[in-house]
Amino acid sequence: MPKHTLFVCKSCHRTEEELAENQLSDGTILLDQLSSLCIGQFPPDELEIQPVDCLWACSHGCVVSVSSHDKSTYLFVNLPPSESPTPLLEFMKLYIKSRKGAVAWKNFPELLQSKIFAQIPPND
Repeated sequence: MPKHTLFVCKSCHRTEEELAENQLSDGTILLDQLSSLCIGQFPPDELEIQPVDCLWACSHGCVVSVSSHDKSTYLFVNLPPSESPTPLLEFMKLYIKSRKGAVAWKNFPELLQSKIFAQIPPND
């Protein structure tokens, strides 16, 4: 089974304000919470949470992308860092179970239904 990747933009911040010195970005907070919650929920070879420096959607932070070989890719935007980890991991369970990565919108966790920005079909 191919590995599924949840890319998390660690530089995302939901406001235009400059970060104070030693203040964590919203993306880093989301990444840390996802990594903590993920422990024990997935076999180690099934899901990778991958930090990235930027997903180029800065005006829509927090931003994550979900991807796997031969499956659709999803882009979620405007994610609140404290509320998003559980719905994202719930989505990942649906995504991993689907053969081509097609998850019906009505099956998305409720929070993610309004946060989907793009679904990119697999490259056949």
